[in-house]
Order: sequence, then C-alpha cells, then structure tokens
Amino acid sequence: MPYLSKIPLNPRRRGATALLGNPYRLHTAVLAGLALQPVSERVLWRLESHTAHRAELLVLTESRPAWQHLIEEAGWPDADGGQAFTADYAPVLERLVVGREFAFKLTANPVHSVRRPSQPKAAQASRLEGQDSIPGTSTERSARGVRVPQRTAAQQLNWLLNKADRHGFTIPAMDPATGAPAPSHESPQSQAPTPAVSLFARNILYFRKHSQGRQITLATATFQGKLRVTDPTALRAALLCGIGPGRGYGQGLLTLAPPRDHPCLTSEQ
Repeated sequence: MPYLSKIPLNPRRRGATALLGNPYRLHTAVLAGLALQPVSERVLWRLESHTAHRAELLVLTESRPAWQHLIEEAGWPDADGGQAFTADYAPVLERLVVGREFAFKLTANPVHSVRRPSQPKAAQASRLEGQDSIPGTSTERSARGVRVPQRTAAQQLNWLLNKADRHGFTIPAMDPATGAPAPSHESPQSQAPTPAVSLFARNILYFRKHSQGRQITLATATFQGKLRVTDPTALRAALLCGIGPGRGYGQGLLTLAPPRDHPCLTSEQ
C-alpha cells in the first residue's frame, strides 16, 4: 500500500543545511525512514518548497515510513506544525478514470539521448569508448547513447508533452481568458492552442556523492498545470514509479490535486 508523506524541515538548522544542499544526502536520509533495509522498494521524493524559513519534503513510499530522525535532525522537534504527515495514497489511485481532469505538479530532469554529444564530459567519453567495443551493429550501439539535458524552457515543455501519452494522460488546451480547457471543436484556421501547463521553476543542481567524487549536474524543471486521464493503468504506474531519470535525486514525482480555475498559476499541489 503506497503512502505519501509531507515532512517540514527547518533550513536554519545545520542538519537541514547539509541535506538541502545535496540531493544524494537527502535521498540517503529519506531511505533511512524505512524499516526494511536495504531498501528494495521504489521511493520518490520532491523538495516542495525551500525558503530561508521553511522547507517541505514530499515522499512517496510503498511501505509506511517513520520520519522522527529527519524531524530531530533537520526539523522542528515538538513544535506546533513541525510533525510529519503521512497519508494512504490508495484513494488517489482509485480516482483515476478516463476523462477525469486533475491539477498536477512535477519536478523532473528532462533529458534526451544522443549517440555523440558535441562536448562529452569525461564520464560520457569513457562510456562511449567502451560502447565502441561492444559487439553489435552501429544501430544497436547507437540506441545505448548518452543522456544530455534539455536546457531551454521550450525543450523542457516539449519533453513533457512528448512524455504525456505513454504515461496515460494528455494536457488539454487552455482558454487564455479563463484558464479552463478550450473547446475541442476549434476551427482548423484558429491559432494553435496553448497547453494548460507552465514551467513554475527551473534550476541546475551541482553536487557530489562524496567529497572527492565527481560532480553531478542536473537540469531540473518544475511543471504545473492540468492533465486529463487517458489510460488509468499507465498514469497509476507514472504516479508510483515516477517520470524521467534522476529519481534518486528528487526528480520524477508526479502529484495530483482537484482541478482549479487557473492551474498554471497555483503555487502548491
């Protein structure tokens, strides 16, 4: 049975500073909230907000977690509003039916695969050299490629729109005047509709797993908008398993909420 937790953190505490500044450390702390070790289940998380005064962490787990260690190390022990909240996620999954609309939020690592990046990093160059020695046709080796980030806003939005169908949803067109889905019987001569999604935030994360380890760089994008269910089974899998790479670093958690009048302008889901 899946569970969704919200954990308040205090950015002014030393323990929180260390976690919030390094997705690898934060992921390790999240996994420590599960009793069955080593962790074999899928765990998704997202840093929901991060200001000088407050941060909130969303975590989706398959088993019921315990977050006392995070509260004691990086939160507000014994303070009003300082406790973690954990809810059964099954009711959300049961609401997925074809045609139903939801407001959504997703922080992801948009990437695409290329055979030969123009400026490969050292790790990518080493991998490509190793692939050249793998038996198989050039087409088969090309399919293995390397991931490079989608860095522009347009590329990142297109990445999401291209992912939608395989993950069981579509993003309806938005009426600019109301924020509601536009009619489906638009004239062929009318202007191309604007999808009901916006880029709420964009960022580039730099961190290391260990002090002497290689630097990891993630280009992240936070999307907010409205989606319409087309395949409940595929969408359920996307909610439980995440979308895109970087899931161990706080990427890929898709969350849903009741639709609002202006889904692209909401700040929380």
